[in-house]
Amino acid sequence: MAGLDTSGSNPDVSLLFDINGLTEHTPGWCDQAVRFLGEYGLPVLAVLLVLWCWWGVRRRGSLDAAASSVAAVVWAPLAAALAVGVNIPIRGFVERPRPFVDHKGLEVLEPGKTDFSFVSDHSTLTMAIGVSLFLAHRKLGLVGIGLAVAEGFCRVLMGVHYPTDVVGGFALGTAVALLLSPLFTMLFTPVLRAVGRSRAGRLVWAGGGAGGGTEDERGAADEREQQGGDGAVRPATAGGDRDLAA
Repeated sequence: MAGLDTSGSNPDVSLLFDINGLTEHTPGWCDQAVRFLGEYGLPVLAVLLVLWCWWGVRRRGSLDAAASSVAAVVWAPLAAALAVGVNIPIRGFVERPRPFVDHKGLEVLEPGKTDFSFVSDHSTLTMAIGVSLFLAHRKLGLVGIGLAVAEGFCRVLMGVHYPTDVVGGFALGTAVALLLSPLFTMLFTPVLRAVGRSRAGRLVWAGGGAGGGTEDERGAADEREQQGGDGAVRPATAGGDRDLAA
């Protein structure tokens, strides 16, 4: 299939030059920082955010709540890998060249790219992680989505992607993360619940003690979750954040 429109009258191309043109006013060290962040730094930060989110959702008020939240966190890197895998045939079908192939005058901060441009793998991966984390922890999920937006901006600033490459990556990552998350959570939560009752229970629920805690301990935690100090029934919270994966 022929590549997407790359003519100079295309707003996609105009926006590419506007964003990439910012490099004319930045020092060399800033360009190198953008190159590192766009190629390696922001994806690594997204992975570290997954670990941080896992550490936090383990502290949910009950084993059931923790298991469903951890399942949502585990889904984040899997969704990213699946979305990038889906992108492989898309790239081969569209066959859109990198912007610096068709347009002269771009400042390319990451030379040597020879594969196709649409859709951006980096944008797909980081957005899939951000949206998946949002299902487990709203605040950290928003941080992850913010990292994905920064990643997409860096890819255009580096001169290796058109803006629509990035938007397409955001759409693909979001679609995979949202559409398949309910199925994965439904299938994987019982597995994690069983792990939570085993000797490896702290990987799933920090409140269960060694081996996931006794039945009495879990029952007491469930009761504390459901009943506040004034006797009013209320859902469990973790740092004031709703458990969207439960």
